Amino acid sequence: MTAARQALEAGHGPVDLVQSAIGPAMSEVGRLYEEGEYYVPELLMAARATKEIFGILRPLLAETGAKPRGRVVLGTVQGDLHDIGKNLVAAMLEGGGFEVVDLGVDVPAARFVAAVNETRPDLLGLSALLTTTIPAMPVVIEALREAGVRDAVRVMVGGAPVTQAFADGIGADGYAENAAAAVGLASRLIGTGALDIHAAQGTAS
Repeated sequence: MTAARQALEAGHGPVDLVQSAIGPAMSEVGRLYEEGEYYVPELLMAARATKEIFGILRPLLAETGAKPRGRVVLGTVQGDLHDIGKNLVAAMLEGGGFEVVDLGVDVPAARFVAAVNETRPDLLGLSALLTTTIPAMPVVIEALREAGVRDAVRVMVGGAPVTQAFADGIGADGYAENAAAAVGLASRLIGTGALDIHAAQGTAS
């Protein structure tokens, strides 16, 4: 946080910090994790740091008029109280320029549907760590269909027991093997590029 405040005081705009510092830093963390040089503790440290920095940057980004790459609703499915993986994904997505709405853990299907109706996200992310709770994922997808909003949002799933075959079988739009892969998957699913700074040009610095 100190480095972020010093950068802002030195005249760097919040958009510049996201694009030139936070985004690349989180990408590097993801690369090191995938190559086996970083482990979960390092990811957690990066996630916590990113969350704290965005606590400073979020209101400043809003003032510039910068638009996020997309809005993502995340939650751990009903019956599952684990949130480390979800929190890592949230941090990686925020570092990648996405707006994240975190519903927390043990989220019932109806709450996911309500969040889709309330926030109109581009993407819905479902997380589960237990083999006993992944059956809640197709329940959420079916609830979206019954509510008539399944076609309005892309659904990606992830977690230790989740596989690509499982994701395909339940009708999810995508599967991320780990937090490091989530940003690339989210970008592909909603077809976004860099953080939209057109509205912020001339005011970000």
